[in-house]
Amino acid sequence: MIMVRAIVRPEKKDVLLGELSDAGFHAATVVEVVGRGKQKGIQIGDLIYDEIPKTLIMLAIPDEDKDDVIGIVLKYARSSGGGAFGDGKIFVSSIDEVHTVSSGKTGL
Repeated sequence: MIMVRAIVRPEKKDVLLGELSDAGFHAATVVEVVGRGKQKGIQIGDLIYDEIPKTLIMLAIPDEDKDDVIGIVLKYARSSGGGAFGDGKIFVSSIDEVHTVSSGKTGL
């Protein structure tokens, strides 16, 4: 099992969640976050905005679904054209164990 964490622009959240669900990936955790990337925020005139709103979408999935999920995120989280700074990041990590609280069962 793996955890896919996608940090995306807030305006991409609904479309991305819809496309993931249409592809069979219904379970997701969504958190509104703030942060900044390599560009150190955005400067407009004399003002620097270094806490940019983003959305964090987390999915626990079987290893074999990794490429499908990453492909969906890349396709639907990019800005129009070829993408732009601030479109986000995708992090993939291993999950050692999963336990369902209500039943005590292990696994997805």
